[in-house]
Amino acid sequence: MTYELNSPLSTHLINTLRDNQTDALRFRQNIKTLSLLLADKALQKDALKKTPLFTWQGKYNFEMFDESNLLFVTVMRAGLPMIEALMDLFPDAQAGFLAIKRDETTHKSKLYYDRVPDCQGKHLILVDPMVATGGSLIDAMELLKDRGPSKITSLNIIGSPEGLDRIEKEYPDLDIYIAQVDERLNDDKYIIPGLGDAGDRQYNTPE
Repeated sequence: MTYELNSPLSTHLINTLRDNQTDALRFRQNIKTLSLLLADKALQKDALKKTPLFTWQGKYNFEMFDESNLLFVTVMRAGLPMIEALMDLFPDAQAGFLAIKRDETTHKSKLYYDRVPDCQGKHLILVDPMVATGGSLIDAMELLKDRGPSKITSLNIIGSPEGLDRIEKEYPDLDIYIAQVDERLNDDKYIIPGLGDAGDRQYNTPE
């Protein structure tokens, strides 16, 4: 199921990302802020557990997330600011990284980097700013679904209706939390109105 933030704050942040005058630093900062808003929404179903803490009045039990149960995974490189923001929020969580390149002729994906910790019993949270055709997310799911996570969730900034429909058909049990669903894909499979190339804009990489 797809859950859309579509709040005034998320709309403002996304439209700032659309602006070609937004520099790389602010672009990354807005991506990080949106990642935290998405995490707040996505983790509402996760149970808190009683955790002993030493306070100024002594030892007390308070409800906290079990950070060690969280595993954030991104397909490099556009999702790096997202995973940085989430690891800052949950420093005892783990991070994983996948690099997948799609052959422009055969359209088949090739995995050339896989640095994902043990997924067994973890809440695995995939992070990627854009869902265009849905191919990258489906590739990641195919690689990770049989590694034993207790649950897989996806956090995304923007997406196309076409890409989200494709993912829902392939993986109907996957919960997708997205800041905003855009209008459509164009003939070149770019999101309209979109943000441009998120990776290039975050790291000032020439096109």
